[in-house]
Amino acid sequence: MANINAGRFTTRPEINGTFGVCATTHWIATAVGMSMLERGGNAFDAGVAAAFALQVVEPHLCGPGGDVPVIVWDKRKGKPEVICGQGPAPAGATIKHYRDHLGLDMIPGTGLLPACIPGTFETFMMVLRDYGTMSLRDVLEPALGYATSGHPIVERACATIQTVKGLFQEHWPTSAAVYLPHGNIPKAGMLFRNPQHAETYQRILKEAEAGGGNREAQIERARAAWSKGFVAEAIDKFCRTNEVMDVSGRRHRGVLTADDMAGWLPTIEAPLSYAYGKYEVLKPGPWTQGPVLLQMLAILKGFDLDKLDPTEPDFIHLWIEAAKLAYADREAFYGDPKFAKVPMETLLSERYNSDRRRQIGVFASMEQLPGKIEGYDGRVIVKGTADKRVAVSAAGAGEPTVGDINTGHGADHVSAAGVVRGDTVHIDVIDRDGNMFTATPSGGWLQSSPVIPALGWPLGSRGQMFWLEEGQPSSLEPGKRPRSTLSVGMALREGKPYMTWGTPGGDQQDQWSAQFFLRHVHAGMNLQEAIDAPAWHIEHFPTSFWPRTARPGVVVVEDRLPAETITELRRRGHKVEVGPAWSEGRLTAVSQDGPRRTAAANPRGMQGYAAGR
Repeated sequence: MANINAGRFTTRPEINGTFGVCATTHWIATAVGMSMLERGGNAFDAGVAAAFALQVVEPHLCGPGGDVPVIVWDKRKGKPEVICGQGPAPAGATIKHYRDHLGLDMIPGTGLLPACIPGTFETFMMVLRDYGTMSLRDVLEPALGYATSGHPIVERACATIQTVKGLFQEHWPTSAAVYLPHGNIPKAGMLFRNPQHAETYQRILKEAEAGGGNREAQIERARAAWSKGFVAEAIDKFCRTNEVMDVSGRRHRGVLTADDMAGWLPTIEAPLSYAYGKYEVLKPGPWTQGPVLLQMLAILKGFDLDKLDPTEPDFIHLWIEAAKLAYADREAFYGDPKFAKVPMETLLSERYNSDRRRQIGVFASMEQLPGKIEGYDGRVIVKGTADKRVAVSAAGAGEPTVGDINTGHGADHVSAAGVVRGDTVHIDVIDRDGNMFTATPSGGWLQSSPVIPALGWPLGSRGQMFWLEEGQPSSLEPGKRPRSTLSVGMALREGKPYMTWGTPGGDQQDQWSAQFFLRHVHAGMNLQEAIDAPAWHIEHFPTSFWPRTARPGVVVVEDRLPAETITELRRRGHKVEVGPAWSEGRLTAVSQDGPRRTAAANPRGMQGYAAGR
């Protein structure tokens, strides 16, 4: 099973070539992306085509009703850009409505109430129009083919459907009609079809091409069909006319409207950056959790990690304690900077992080310790703590690690009552010209909300990440972006575009991404080695998803870590839980160095693949 590479064992070779590389969390999407490159498309065409394919082949992980952050490096512009595909809260989503009118103290993790404006389609259209070269038909046809003719459904999708079968049959019949064909749970490997999903995109394509014109004109008509046409109308009608059972145990109508859809567009922003040795690491702003990775680097910069093995207790202890501090700052300070003043410059400053660094002691901290910044409240809200994982009694609340469905490790476990959390997908592409695309589409999971029958897919539930307490940076407000866990990463090396990487996994995304980067930089591991190495995550801080509990001091590790490392971490006070050998993360990564292109993908979950030549 293993290849020996530079003295380390890997599950598969790192892909090397000069033409182009593509890595995603599903082999079909990787093949679709490479096919666009082979047909003369660029990295942006390939990324968009792969994203549409992932909506079809991993509907338990992403969907058209979801959201996406993107970072691009367009060689023509010579600079990185973040594209925000995180739709904001609808106009009717107010604290008063949820607390006073509905009697809620948290936004439910399922149903119609947590739906924000879907961000994926408009974002992919912007990427295709402004950076791509291919037609809408070119990038949509693979997804249309799989939705119409079928794709081999993966085991994890079947496990998800099995868990929510009762919910679908009793409360969400429109979902049962799609995902329980003839009343049965699909079997892994069978050809699964979603003809209504295909019909929705066929209609968009038909309306786009009906007026003729050039590629850009067709994309504009597709956008109109989505945000101001039949898609927006179907969403509006479904939210107005249906009371849907959600995780609160009650039925609620949605607040998302066609006017909300028509009034939003994705935005282009400069990424945040942090200089780390010869690297400049780039992340989206604090409307995501992305800056926590930069903060971890800022804290760890003061330690000589070159002398530490990434599987030794000293390395892992330092990482854990730095992560606790960075995530506490996430909870206390992050939010949509259009609505909340976020002290990002301070949070990434050496003066601030030298103070934070001194808070790391010999033993594990059990406290939530945000930094003290003048003029800021800096509170961490914890709805509850759990010595054991919380068994949730309704489906789709939250976002898990890769291990949840099979093992229960990494988040609130899957219960017999019907809980299974949605996750995420990831895409990385570099073409022969050096253009780079990275995206983490998520939301709109089959288990997040009932299927809208006129469209063939459900809405997302990202609004559950807002707090209903006034005065927090991430408190609910109409038009505000939720502080998403979705994160993408790009790095320059010696000023040149070098690497993109990312992973699904909710609150764990930037934990695993940070580990990958540190192994690559300090231990000299290639991309595949850095992905395959033993991994871990902490659950110390409040989760971003319903029911918002924390597990102070808990670190979940793969059992491939040395036994002596686990023993020593426990001696230092860490509450170590040992998971299966290959249960942490679903990373993919691509890089370039001159004409050379490299790519790697995670063996965990048996779905992710890298390709290139």
